[in-house]
Amino acid sequence: MEACKSVYDPEIPVNIFDLGLIYTIEISDENAVRVIMSLTAPGCPVAGEMPGWVADAVEAVAGVKMVDVEMTFQPQWGMDMMSDEARLELGFI
Repeated sequence: MEACKSVYDPEIPVNIFDLGLIYTIEISDENAVRVIMSLTAPGCPVAGEMPGWVADAVEAVAGVKMVDVEMTFQPQWGMDMMSDEARLELGFI
């Protein structure tokens, strides 16, 4: 989770974990990590780059052997998925 919190959406000054863009993080017994994530919108200008940013951040964690980042839009991201910290930072609270 902390590795994902180091990745920021370039258009929103909040990390992607607190934005609610990380749907699932699975870690196998062999230390392979599978991340299922979304974007704030399917047409996001960094859609092609962000999975790589996430993979790079997670691969840097000690002990991680392999990282697979999968993009999904089901369910579609909504502002209700943001953490309270993100809402506060963006002035929604």
